[in-house]
Amino acid sequence: EDFEIIDKNQVPNAAELKSEETEKAEEARWSAPILSLARKASENLALGYGSALRSASLAGLIPRAAGTDSTARTSARCSAMEERANLMNMMKLSIKTLIQSALSLGRTLDSDFPPLQQFFVVLEHCLKHGLKVKKTFIGQNKSFFGPLELVEKLCPEASDIATSVKNLPELKTAVGRGRAWLYLALMQKKLADYLKVLLDHKHLLSEFYEPDALMMEEEGAVIVGLLVGLNVIDANLCLKGEDLDSQVGVIDFSLYLKETQDSDGKQDGGITAVLDQKHYVEELNRHLSCTVADLQNKIDCLEKTNSKLQEELAAATDRIGSLQEEQQQLKQQNELIRERSEKSVEVTKEDTKVELDTYKQSRQGLDEMYSDVWKQLKEEKKIRLELEKELELQIGMKTEMEIAMKLLEKDTHEKQDTLVALRQQLEEVKAINLQMFHKSQNAECSLQQKTEAISSFEGKTNEMMSSMKQMEERLQHAEKARQAAEERCTKMKQELAGRLDTCQQQMSQLDSKCSTLEKELKTEKEQRQTLQRELHQEKDATTLLKTELQQMEGLKKELRKLQDEKQQLEKVCEEQEQALQEMGLHLSQSKLKMEDIKEVNKALKGHTWLKDDEATHCKQCEKEFSISRRKHHCRNCGDIFCNTCSSNELALPSYPKPVRVCDTCHTLLLQRCSSNSS
Repeated sequence: EDFEIIDKNQVPNAAELKSEETEKAEEARWSAPILSLARKASENLALGYGSALRSASLAGLIPRAAGTDSTARTSARCSAMEERANLMNMMKLSIKTLIQSALSLGRTLDSDFPPLQQFFVVLEHCLKHGLKVKKTFIGQNKSFFGPLELVEKLCPEASDIATSVKNLPELKTAVGRGRAWLYLALMQKKLADYLKVLLDHKHLLSEFYEPDALMMEEEGAVIVGLLVGLNVIDANLCLKGEDLDSQVGVIDFSLYLKETQDSDGKQDGGITAVLDQKHYVEELNRHLSCTVADLQNKIDCLEKTNSKLQEELAAATDRIGSLQEEQQQLKQQNELIRERSEKSVEVTKEDTKVELDTYKQSRQGLDEMYSDVWKQLKEEKKIRLELEKELELQIGMKTEMEIAMKLLEKDTHEKQDTLVALRQQLEEVKAINLQMFHKSQNAECSLQQKTEAISSFEGKTNEMMSSMKQMEERLQHAEKARQAAEERCTKMKQELAGRLDTCQQQMSQLDSKCSTLEKELKTEKEQRQTLQRELHQEKDATTLLKTELQQMEGLKKELRKLQDEKQQLEKVCEEQEQALQEMGLHLSQSKLKMEDIKEVNKALKGHTWLKDDEATHCKQCEKEFSISRRKHHCRNCGDIFCNTCSSNELALPSYPKPVRVCDTCHTLLLQRCSSNSS
């Protein structure tokens, strides 16, 4: 199904076959050393296999003959050195063949290119050489993606590769991630730089590799030097749709074992060229269809987000209206609270006055009680002294006075009880005095606060008076200006009296000016009267402002809160409007890109990739091609031009980097870009 019908004109002639034979002879010159290197590599691999068997026998996996430990160590070292030499030789061969085949093709390489696939297989073998086996709960793990993850820490430029590899959902194993990492590094032309960074930090590589591994020895530095030559190659590798986890890394020696006498190598050159062109166009169409699908998905997402933002805007406008209604309700509530607070202040003032009166009256009554009790105590002391004197006089008359003594003792007990009761009353009076003292202190503090508020109001009234004085000064200036205008009018009338005969036209103009000045005088008089009225009104307003200042402090705080909420809502609205504008810009840009892609598809359907054999002259300047004047393909139209007619470079949708374009395509693409930008 992939084959196409070829015209007879595309079948090679005898001259073309002769030229192909000469090219084969030239290829034989450099294929001979490749054959020798491949044979050496096969011999080294055989020796390495034998040494691997020896090392396995040394490890106990295969029964071995009796021998000393020193011979086993020396044989293991020799086998490791041979393996490193084999891998290095294979790496040289793969890089050399890859560069030569890429230069002979003269276009970007795909992931299906056999030399490129073999290069990745050989590089994977080099990175796996000497890897340590890590034991986990699942089992033993041995992958080369572990040391490649260190590049992200050592070189921040490789963070994009690591994140893109981790975000690929198709990759499930560490081997697949490592292969994807190598693909992306080769496309960036920084594979040699990243591996050089790893080799500069061998103390970190020692965690993953054995001491005799290839990456830990000098061969690793040699391989990094060889990888620098791959910066000449342009590779366009698509990771989507490729199963990198289950690929088998087997080295194919048939690419490197070319015989010098192969005469059938290029008999099907025309068919392969046509197939290459077909595959190239199919890949371009596939890439373009993918980009179109992605753009359509983005447009759908943008439309959804636009509808969501419109709904959010409607919700925000509804919320703003509800907040405005709540603001009006809060204002009404503030007025009610203000009225209630004024009433409560008046009630508290009356209560404090009543409490002060009651306190004064109770204090006067307590003072009178205290004085009466003190007088009674003094009288009782005098009575007691008199009784003691009588007792001293009547000691001799004990028998007669026993009854009197008992009576007196009873009286003394009763008086002591009364004294205890009086002391308790005194303590209660003291407690009441302390309570009243605290209440008086609280009342004094409230009075001080009120006096401070009154002083602040007086300062504001002073400011109002100063503003009134400024207004009076302005009135005086206006009167002075009016007087100056009247003087000017008188002077003008005197001058006009002498010039009536000669300047009647000027008189009409001056009369109109005088009428306007009189109108201005009238307006100034009216303004003066209005200013006087405003002064009286402002005097009345100052009295009202004293009462309203107390109310405004509470209202200002609530207004600030409401203003902050309003500013936040306005910011949210502005951000949403900016987001809508950006979405509109993205939609317009995506539409322009869709139109460009459609035009590119139309251009690709019309253009064909011209073969090298069909063109003998430049299409533009019509000069014949020679050794000095080489052939170059235009990546846009597919025709062949000389170097002077195709020296321009532009970025096309099917190529990630700027490529060679002819002069006509260059001018057309520039005009299209300028029209799109305008």
